[in-house]
Amino acid sequence: MEKYNPKLVYPVQSPGDVANLRDVAMDSLEKYGVGIIDPEKIYEFYNDQHSYLSSVGVDGVKVDVQNVMETLGHGFGGRVALTRKYQHALEESIARNFKGNNLICCMSHSSDHIYSALKSAVARASEDFMPREPTLQTLHIANVAFNSLLLGEIFIPDWDMFQSKHETAEFHGAARALSGGGVYVSDKPGVHDFNVLKKLVLPDGSILRARYAGRPTRDCLFNDPVMDGKSLLKIWNLNNLSAAVGVFNCQGAGNWTWLVEEISHVPTAVNITGHLSPSDVESLEEITGDEWNGETAVYAFNSCSLSRLQKHQSLELSLVTMTCEIYTISPIQ
Repeated sequence: MEKYNPKLVYPVQSPGDVANLRDVAMDSLEKYGVGIIDPEKIYEFYNDQHSYLSSVGVDGVKVDVQNVMETLGHGFGGRVALTRKYQHALEESIARNFKGNNLICCMSHSSDHIYSALKSAVARASEDFMPREPTLQTLHIANVAFNSLLLGEIFIPDWDMFQSKHETAEFHGAARALSGGGVYVSDKPGVHDFNVLKKLVLPDGSILRARYAGRPTRDCLFNDPVMDGKSLLKIWNLNNLSAAVGVFNCQGAGNWTWLVEEISHVPTAVNITGHLSPSDVESLEEITGDEWNGETAVYAFNSCSLSRLQKHQSLELSLVTMTCEIYTISPIQ
């Protein structure tokens, strides 16, 4: 390591960051320090590491905790200059050592990183999937969907892994199918639910790739699908032939990490009624053709029900906490 001129530095958190959400990991780094590579040596460090990984068959890397750079700028020309130096070195090393742009950026939502990521294609959209934290499952789905409103214009949002044997596997799997990003699982070897996994692909193993990042429908944007006790979360996407809207009941299973005094506690099991319409899909006309009269076939995946709806008609549905329904919407020509 000596050739990279490493040194121990102490992060400095901004008042705004600390006031928003205290993080025990950052507090520990601030107290005990973190090692940093000389910015003039960072490309050499990445290249040495990635060339070795590539030589032993590794296909790509996920780089975590990237937002820590915004706390380390003192003595290195400021946080923006430091972040840019590190990110550009990382991207050049990835391009040199791996086939394709095989990089997942993670914990990288700082403005400095977003503006510095010129070649990075994929970025984690939220906190990790945490299988042992029952109150975080619905929060995860809401987080990735709303964060993809911004991130989906810049990156391919990564909605993280899930486990096919987990009690929330159907809930998470449905969201990943709508995400527009990669779908992958963190199952233990030999511990798989193939009934769940087969639902994510066609019979021949191929997929209907979504065109966009999955995002909340327009009527969900100013609702709280986690804590208001009445709102469902709807996520839409398109592929080359049809559209899809996933409807999720994220109420009653978790709370946002900050205190929301004006919202009362939601019971742990809530049955919520809402509506689904073909008009929930933005840009539906991209797949309809010029002669389309507005009629659609709407198929509900779990209930196996089929409806004919005009674009601005809707159907009613009810879901209990941590359940979902996926609707495929096909224009009738």
